[in-house]
Amino acid sequence: MARVAEALAGADAVTVLCHIRPDADTIGSGLGLAIALDRLGVDVEVGFPGPWALPEALAALPGATMILDPADLLGHPVAIALDCASVERLDHLAPLLTEAPTSIVIDHHASNGGYGHIDLIDPEADCTAELVLAVLDALNVEIDRDIATCLFAGLVTDTGSFRWARAGSHAVAARLLATGVDGPGWTRRLLDTHNFGWLAMVSSALDSAVLRPDAFGGAGLVYAHVDHHSSQAIDWAEAESVIDLVRTVGDADVAVVFKESDPGTWSVSMRSRSKVDLVPLAVSHGGGGHPHAAGFSVHGTADEVVAVLLASV
Repeated sequence: MARVAEALAGADAVTVLCHIRPDADTIGSGLGLAIALDRLGVDVEVGFPGPWALPEALAALPGATMILDPADLLGHPVAIALDCASVERLDHLAPLLTEAPTSIVIDHHASNGGYGHIDLIDPEADCTAELVLAVLDALNVEIDRDIATCLFAGLVTDTGSFRWARAGSHAVAARLLATGVDGPGWTRRLLDTHNFGWLAMVSSALDSAVLRPDAFGGAGLVYAHVDHHSSQAIDWAEAESVIDLVRTVGDADVAVVFKESDPGTWSVSMRSRSKVDLVPLAVSHGGGGHPHAAGFSVHGTADEVVAVLLASV
């Protein structure tokens, strides 16, 4: 923590990098940090890989105008990756981190082995936003409503609206809300608001669901697909919400959703209730995450990607 704060305090210019297909934790952490550094007089640029626009809710966060098109990123002497379990999560922007004179990684994924000059990795944290808050405290930055709103976005989403939050995260939430953050409003916006096309996508995904009670040594598996056609009517953040529906099946310890972002290219979201540690499975396929929430990418037809998973369990 002290080394991260020291590096940032001495920086004139910083590149803040969020992961591919960003969620609220990577973007909220990035924007909260960027707003704070900008107020300290640091030249800050923020970016994430890919040609996609941000989901509407994330684009409404304070500081979102600081996010640049990937082609416009300069690459500053200090670069920081937020909520990226591996450098591959930065995709084509990885050189901006790996070639920077000072690279910093802040993350809470258990599978992150560290790939920066300075690594602040704490799997005990519920979200990366909590770690960014601690860094800002070390920098003696005042946490106002704009910064707190960005950090709250990461906290409320990564804890599933506090359904699986540790005690310390409730204390962090109270502190952020005390700045004037509209907690109910942002929770609805980030977790409970969908476009109409989401209903058709969910219907198709749930219709594809399969239960395999014998998988994972009898712990059970339920899986479903969001194919490329269904995903075209929504953004990637809305496709992510399907795993929270599938995981409610009590007949299986493990829930998996295959999401086809491009024809033949799938991202795999996995969740377990209690028995199964998903990290080894995710890492074996080039992914990562937490014991009970992990993922990886895979290529092939719908049947082929399912076969890859079943062969692994």
